[in-house]
Amino acid sequence: MATVNFFAEDLDFTPEHPRKSSAWLREIAKREKAILKEINYIFCTDDYLVRLNIEFLAHKTLTDIITFDYSESRKKLQGDIFISLDRVRENAIKFNKSFDNELHRVMVHGLLHLLGHKDKTTKDKAAMRKKEDQSLSLR
Repeated sequence: MATVNFFAEDLDFTPEHPRKSSAWLREIAKREKAILKEINYIFCTDDYLVRLNIEFLAHKTLTDIITFDYSESRKKLQGDIFISLDRVRENAIKFNKSFDNELHRVMVHGLLHLLGHKDKTTKDKAAMRKKEDQSLSLR
């Protein structure tokens, strides 16, 4: 059975409707012909994520998400997805979206990375955004 776990570091947070979110994420993976073996979403602060960014990626910048991929294949997904709730809150305001919408966009963004989608080029970013929008429409 696929497991989607939710944890918090440096803050107290539990996503609303975790079972519904888990089912939604499993459906996205299924549509991409993959299964979620084990995905851990770890919600944290900017400071916590910056420390990870420096330690593991040698970047001293703010980011909303870091995805660690432990998958043995693109068909059986396993990984840790760290999400800064500080960034999610700021981006929700910046893009005039609800916190819930922005949180789910970032959650699916991490899953899409595990599925092999990239976002380094302008073309890749546009394709990723389209996949995010399609995924959000399933909620």
